[in-house]
Amino acid sequence: MRPTHLYRPKLKYTSLMLLAALTSGCGQAMKETTSQPTTDNQTAESTQIWPVLNPEVKADPQVEQKVKDLLAELTLEQKIAQMIQPEIRDITIEDMRKYGFGSYLNGGGSFPNGDKHATVKDWVDLAEAMYQASVDDSLDGTRIPTMWGTDAVHGHNNVIGATLFPHNIGLGAAHNPALIEQVAGATAREVMATGIDWVFAPTVAVTRDDRWGRTYEAYSEDPEILASYASAIVRGLQGTPGKDFLNEQRVISTVKHFVGDGGTEGGDDQGNNTASEQELFDIHAQGYVGGLNAGSQSVMASFNSWQGEKIHGSHYMLTQVLKERMGFDGFVVGDWNGHGQIPGCTNEDCPQAANAGLDMYMAPTPTWKPLYYNLIEQAKSGVIPMTRIDDAVTRILRVKVRAGLFDKPSPANRPLSGDTSLIGAKEHRDIARDAVRQSLVLLKNKNNILPLNPGQKVLVAGTGADNIGQQSGGWSITWQGTGNENSDFPGASSIWDGINAAVTAAGGQAELSVQGEFEQKPDVAIVVFGEQPYAEGNGDLDNLEYQRGDKSDLAMLQALKAKGIPVVSLFISGRPMWVNAELNASDAFVAVWLPGTEGQGVADVILTKADGSVNFDFHGKLSFSWPDRPDQVVNRGDTDETPLLPYGFGLRYGQDNTLGDDLNTDSGTTATVAQLVLFDRAVKAPYEVELHSGDSKQQQSANVQTFGALSVSSFDLNVQEDARLVSFDGSESAKIAFISAFPKDLRGYWEQGASLIVNYRLDQAPTAPVYLGFGCDHGVECPGLIDISEQLNQASIGEWQTLSVSLSCIGKAGSNLGQVFSPFTLKTDGKLTLAFSHIELGVDAQANTCDQ
Repeated sequence: MRPTHLYRPKLKYTSLMLLAALTSGCGQAMKETTSQPTTDNQTAESTQIWPVLNPEVKADPQVEQKVKDLLAELTLEQKIAQMIQPEIRDITIEDMRKYGFGSYLNGGGSFPNGDKHATVKDWVDLAEAMYQASVDDSLDGTRIPTMWGTDAVHGHNNVIGATLFPHNIGLGAAHNPALIEQVAGATAREVMATGIDWVFAPTVAVTRDDRWGRTYEAYSEDPEILASYASAIVRGLQGTPGKDFLNEQRVISTVKHFVGDGGTEGGDDQGNNTASEQELFDIHAQGYVGGLNAGSQSVMASFNSWQGEKIHGSHYMLTQVLKERMGFDGFVVGDWNGHGQIPGCTNEDCPQAANAGLDMYMAPTPTWKPLYYNLIEQAKSGVIPMTRIDDAVTRILRVKVRAGLFDKPSPANRPLSGDTSLIGAKEHRDIARDAVRQSLVLLKNKNNILPLNPGQKVLVAGTGADNIGQQSGGWSITWQGTGNENSDFPGASSIWDGINAAVTAAGGQAELSVQGEFEQKPDVAIVVFGEQPYAEGNGDLDNLEYQRGDKSDLAMLQALKAKGIPVVSLFISGRPMWVNAELNASDAFVAVWLPGTEGQGVADVILTKADGSVNFDFHGKLSFSWPDRPDQVVNRGDTDETPLLPYGFGLRYGQDNTLGDDLNTDSGTTATVAQLVLFDRAVKAPYEVELHSGDSKQQQSANVQTFGALSVSSFDLNVQEDARLVSFDGSESAKIAFISAFPKDLRGYWEQGASLIVNYRLDQAPTAPVYLGFGCDHGVECPGLIDISEQLNQASIGEWQTLSVSLSCIGKAGSNLGQVFSPFTLKTDGKLTLAFSHIELGVDAQANTCDQ
């Protein structure tokens, strides 16, 4: 879950007249399409692949009777409200009082009052106010308590001062389910201190392509540890039935994202998983077996498709497999407007999701209101059967009753609420520090240089040395984990803090220099470097070469080595990466992953005690294969690919080193990139057209649309409406941009000499400079635009022609080719009219060079 970035048109609520006209055909069609398999292998017999679960949380006749009684008292409007989950930025206390939503959430980087530094009291106050509004029946007529859901994926990561544990990829390397249960229990207590009921964790994805931007949210590339880890974290969050299940120190858990999100083609976030059904179960579903058997009460549907069908709209997966075959009796919640990605749906209008088996719509942004009214009308008209509505609400109420929400005190009056001592408590930080120690994996240890004696003169260098935000990664206070300073993590320790404290205590000398500079030659250099924070699709890559096109970290390692200084590399990353050159330049190399707020755990392992004896040995073993090439996709058990270091690799102190200083450093990225068509008849997914005029912007939502100084219209060139006419009237600065919610890594196109190629017709010559190129986050102004006025002024009016601009020119203009949100942006302050019919990224020998 995360902040939305796409601007969607506001739709009117579906009218009664329209529904009446469509009911006979549309309703029947909906029943047919949601009750029938959509792919050849989705048959009743194929469900036998999936197990019948034996969950620890059993059906209870008393609970069922209470749920039945509650359901009988609800109106249709009250039922639909239980199925809607808005976000705290988009609703008010009065909205909760009026509608009585079944739940609400805060997305990544969302806080009470919009305040990043909101206090524990602020969190509890909002929880209390929303709760009281939900049980106030003066407007909506119900007293059903609401639930607050939050992303607590490596600790209570939205809250200032909370303990942040290593991300899942590090915990996977620990191979220790008991540790996972401790981590989850500590997380639950910190969440309960803020009055929140429910967390969107654990993620039980199995990453099969490390280019995926969510790789670090997975414990492993292999399902081996998933079932035991999932059950451990669910018990840690929810407690154990018959003992402490959902008591005052436990929260409702969510296993996510069902199913196959880690297996999309090319590691494309929210992409398509083409695995066979047997592979889908064997590889991608083992975490659900463990998590649901342990009693997890909610499941989050995944953004991805399976064999071309969006999971949010898959009746087969959500109903026939998950609910009917596996016997899951909790509720299925959607992901951030995920229902809007189903073909034929929008964020505001999607009965298909409910009919597929979605019980709760995650509806951030103001789209929750039209969605609410549309669902009411669709239920009245029979587009969504009332049996489906009742089933969804029954499931939601069942979980609320099991969680004791009808009996527990209000959030402000629960035993742990407001207890600031729990946020970043020493006990929790001790667990996190131990988790850091257990997660580290030693990849290289030439001449057994590690562990280091702390009594030496130690230089600590690199961007990650004293950077708690970088070592914590995404989902750390903010959604992307960016924009943070060390002061935003009170009570935390950087990797430098831990090393400095240990070296100083042992009588040695520690010096911090991000650039690796020093006045007196050190005995050893510890260089901390790696990936900058990212989350979800923002982290998607097209290959795994580290610092592709930028070798500053490698240059530092080589410069230190050239001066005769032994180098220990601590690599911060959310995935294995191709770092052969960096490995060659290091005497020791440690994968520290994303350790979170307890950076001193790294020093505990790499430094000896003052007397020279081992303090903590390395424990971690790779739960991901380490690549031998930047374009290698390799997983445990593959017979056609050999990784540099296999699954399960990890040195202990005293073991023989296996890596030399002569690893191949030729990236070998000579494969021709595929042509990327951006526009042909229409803009191609995942891009949408955004219009900018002055300081305002608007998504294009009509074939003919004028917005400020910019007009866009469709016209027929070869077939119906296959071209666009764009006119700038010169009244103010304006631009048109193709945008996507997530960036695309275009460095492969740059390496192959590709160009941005536009088939266009000039109808009115420009009266001011015209800029073409790439845009930053959703068309925001940034470097990367090239002045094409000279080419346009030389063009013949009214004739179709081709303009090509080399990506090398766009890169030289300042564009970050590794993260391109808008691969086509056209901007001018003056008058200009032109048409375009085809836009692509491809190789063109006639492309304009940077000197033209």
